[in-house]
Amino acid sequence: MRLRPDINIKSIYDISVFNLKACEIEAIFFDLDSTVMRSKSGIFEKETLEFLNLLKNHFKIAIISNNKNTEYIKKAQSQVNFPIMGNAKKPDIKVLLQVCKDFNVNPFNCAFVGDRPLTDILCAKRAGMLSILVDSISAADEKKIVRFVRYLERLSIKK
Repeated sequence: MRLRPDINIKSIYDISVFNLKACEIEAIFFDLDSTVMRSKSGIFEKETLEFLNLLKNHFKIAIISNNKNTEYIKKAQSQVNFPIMGNAKKPDIKVLLQVCKDFNVNPFNCAFVGDRPLTDILCAKRAGMLSILVDSISAADEKKIVRFVRYLERLSIKK
């Protein structure tokens, strides 16, 4: 099925550098809200920044977000030294492919990590990238209705 991720893990912190290197991955793209940052917070947790910097030692990194708020994207961008692209309109792949071109990497050598099958995973699949689905970085604090919608969305990827 098109929405089934190549890898389904609990958290971004479960990403294996060794396994991605074995797959010849050169770049990792992340969704922003709920994947590497608490939704609508605008602030990266220290642990997340440390993890992303560790990954940066091995891969090119970028964040691709559907968030249209330019001030919010600027706030997030001010905390990291890799690109954050907003208003990506995922599952459209235009922004994703442009970042691949900017990084001089083939999409087949890239991974996309996100928390939503209908935007992030579909986008990765359409671009020919390795797709990695994670749970929300703030799952324990999300409202019941948000968790229910995530549950329904994940039904689409069950075997």
